[in-house]
Amino acid sequence: RAPDELHTLLLLSSSSNKPLITLWTASWCRSCAIVSPLLKELIEDKGVGEAEGGLGFAEIELAASTIGDLGVTYAITSIPTLLAFSRGEPQTETRVNRLEDLKSRDFLERWLRVEAARGG
Repeated sequence: RAPDELHTLLLLSSSSNKPLITLWTASWCRSCAIVSPLLKELIEDKGVGEAEGGLGFAEIELAASTIGDLGVTYAITSIPTLLAFSRGEPQTETRVNRLEDLKSRDFLERWLRVEAARGG
């Protein structure tokens, strides 16, 4: 995602009062290839977070040429990293970058439900 695309997604999630869940990845990241499909399954297929108000989801490819300084702006220091945005603001206190947590279906379900309940 380019910075302007992320900005648009943040505006859309704020206007729909849904948090935006971002997964910060890179094409060469093997762990990202495990975490990404798991998140998509939980959010898009299983509807985790819908009962709490819903979630938006976007992957941010840090190695993309159009990314600019987004990683620096949001203090992304490792990948994969999950960062939720509520009302357009990054929820840095709930950022997840511990690989054991990112690979845990139970942890992710709980985290997604808490973020969805926060609202956007």
